[in-house]
Amino acid sequence: MSRFFSDKYKKLVPYTPGEQPKDTQYIKLNTNESPFPPSEKAIIAALEETHNLQLYPDPECRKLTEKVAELCGVEYENVLMTNGSDEILNFAFMAFCDSKNGAAFPDISYGFYSVFAELNNVPYTEIPLKDDFSIDINDYKGINKTIFIANPNAPTGMTLSLEQIEEILKTNPDRVVVIDEAYVDFGAESCIPLTKKYDNLLVCQTFSKSRSMAGARLGFGVGSADLIADLNTVKYSTNPYNINRMTMAAGIGVLNDEAYTRENCAEIARNREYTTKKLNEIGFITTDSKSNFIFAKHPDVDGKVIYESLKKKGILVRHFSKPRISDYVRITVGTSEQMTALLFALKKVLEENK
Repeated sequence: MSRFFSDKYKKLVPYTPGEQPKDTQYIKLNTNESPFPPSEKAIIAALEETHNLQLYPDPECRKLTEKVAELCGVEYENVLMTNGSDEILNFAFMAFCDSKNGAAFPDISYGFYSVFAELNNVPYTEIPLKDDFSIDINDYKGINKTIFIANPNAPTGMTLSLEQIEEILKTNPDRVVVIDEAYVDFGAESCIPLTKKYDNLLVCQTFSKSRSMAGARLGFGVGSADLIADLNTVKYSTNPYNINRMTMAAGIGVLNDEAYTRENCAEIARNREYTTKKLNEIGFITTDSKSNFIFAKHPDVDGKVIYESLKKKGILVRHFSKPRISDYVRITVGTSEQMTALLFALKKVLEENK
C-alpha cells in the first residue's frame, strides 16, 4: 500500500476470486465455470466483430438488450446490460444505498456484497442463516434496508420460493430488493415476472454460468423502468461503453442458440444429482443445491484437508475459512468424466485420512 492510497480505502478487504493456477493442468471445479464451451453461434459472432474493433461499441447495447428483454418477457426499458453481473450489483449499491440507507444480506452468501458495501461506504447488516443454512424470510420483513439475496444462494445452492421472495418485497415497499439469480438456470425459478408487480424489485443475472461466457464478462438486470433509469445514470457516470463489441456480439449469438444452453443446463443438473447421490453414499453431507455446484462436508475429514488433498491429486475445489462453513467444500459440477474423477479421488482421500 502506497502512502498516497486514500484513507477511505485503507481498511478495504478485496474480494478473493477462485484460484486460476497456471503451474499445473487441473480438473477445475472451483469457480463455477461451465464445463462446456460457448455456443458456436456466439464464437462466430464474436470473431466477425473483430473487424470493427476500431469503433466504440453501442453504449445502449440496443440489439442485445432487445434480445434479453424478449427472452425475459419484459420491455426494452426494463433491462440494463452490464459488464458481468458484478457490475450491476455494484451499481445497485451505488444507486440505492448510502450512509442513511444501509444494506442487508445473509452472513453466508456471495462474498462481493460486503466488499461493495465497504467500497461505497454503505453501512450493512449480515443476517445469519439458520442452522440448516436456509434463509429465514422473517429476518428480512420490514427491515427498512436495501436487501441483497442470491437465489440460489452461494455457496449453499439453496433456494427461496417466489412466494417467500414476494413476502420480502411486500413488507419492504420503500426499499429496493435485489435478487441475484446467477445460478437460477440450473433448477430454481426466476422471479423476473414479479418485476411487473413490484417496482422495488431488481433481478440480476449473468451469462457466465449457464451460457458459458465467464471469460466474456456479461450480465444484466431487470426491473421497473424507473429503477433501470437510476442504474443507467450510474452507468453513464462511470463507463458508458461498459460492454465491448465482441462480448455484445457473442451475447446475441448465444441467445440465438437457447437450445444449446438448455441442453447444457440439463446435463449439469443430471451430473449434480448423480454426484450428490454418490457423495452421500460415501458419507458426505450435502445441501439441497439447485445450482451448478455442490456444497458438501464429511464428518470425519476437515474441509481444508479435503481441499488440499484433492489439489495434490490435480483437482481444484473451493474451500472457505469462515467458521460456520470451514468443514465444507464447494464443488463445481463438471462433465460426467470430471465427476467420476472427483469421486475416485475423494474415495482415496477418505482412505488416506481414516
